[in-house]
Amino acid sequence: MSQININQILSFAAQKEVSDIHFQVGIPPMVRHMGQLFLLKYPVLTEADTLYIGQTLAKYNDEEKFKKEIRDYDGSFAVADIARFRVNVYRQNNRYAAVLRLIPLKARTFAELNLPKVLEQIAEIRRGLILITGATGNGKSTTLAAIINYINQKRRAHIITIEDPIEFIFEKNQSIISQREIGQDTESFATALRAALRQDPDIIMVGELRDQQTVDTCMKAAETGHLIMASIHTPDVMHTINRILSYFPSEEQATARQRFADNLMAIVSLQLLPNLDKTGLYPACEIMLVNKTIKMSLKNTEKSDEILKHVAKNRDLGMQTFDQHLIELVKARKISLEDAMVASEQSDQIQRDMTLEP
Repeated sequence: MSQININQILSFAAQKEVSDIHFQVGIPPMVRHMGQLFLLKYPVLTEADTLYIGQTLAKYNDEEKFKKEIRDYDGSFAVADIARFRVNVYRQNNRYAAVLRLIPLKARTFAELNLPKVLEQIAEIRRGLILITGATGNGKSTTLAAIINYINQKRRAHIITIEDPIEFIFEKNQSIISQREIGQDTESFATALRAALRQDPDIIMVGELRDQQTVDTCMKAAETGHLIMASIHTPDVMHTINRILSYFPSEEQATARQRFADNLMAIVSLQLLPNLDKTGLYPACEIMLVNKTIKMSLKNTEKSDEILKHVAKNRDLGMQTFDQHLIELVKARKISLEDAMVASEQSDQIQRDMTLEP
């Protein structure tokens, strides 16, 4: 039996506010902090260590049953009163390995996350589709949790979350919250979505949009007057629009575009960048709120290229492109010009437009 103390490692990782922890045979445990991987001062892990870690994280008491049944495992793991973790146990080179993503015990506020004030306005939306987007590890789940937390403090509503696995645990405040986990509580996102419509929901949060069936069911739920919030792994507004529409076959494209335009309320795309003194991360956001002009551009393929121009022109409404926000963050000394230029697709334009006060 391995003598490794998993809770000790996870508690240390939570204390240091790392984003991920890696366990793999042949090296000490590693953590990701500020986007970089670091080895912990810990003994090199053996096959017995990672087998024990995998069993513990996947909650298997029987070693032989674990080895027979588990090749890939997704789930969650908690260290009492410290933190929760999203868990993936997998095999590589015929040995077990694991990666854990840190989930704070409590959802944070928009202010604590340094998110723009317009997120409060977005959280007040009562129907339609809100998409939170970004690459892995850029704050999608945390932002969705902040929106739910805000609604929970303000409204009497029934919120249903459909997750794989459940991440943040919410407690009843003004709202009641039903949290359903794929595999444990329900078969799939699409199945849970269809069932949710019979559970008197006001708001449904879908952890991830992965296929046409889930996207189509989300749009049907929005069409019946519910608020649907979901995340999707796309880097910005335009890639998100194109990804959603790409799920539908060519013969359904025209109808899908009309439905999407009629139901989409907002897209918030996130990038986490090192703050100026490199002690933490700061979010850069591209935000589109659907008004009449943008809705018409969404419906008309010939006007799709105009969408970002409309976003850029409507900063007074809370909209902004990534480049606009990057410039604002550099001027406010939240991030460096160098990091802003790396994050921007138009770094030359950022440099020309940037006029940092001495």
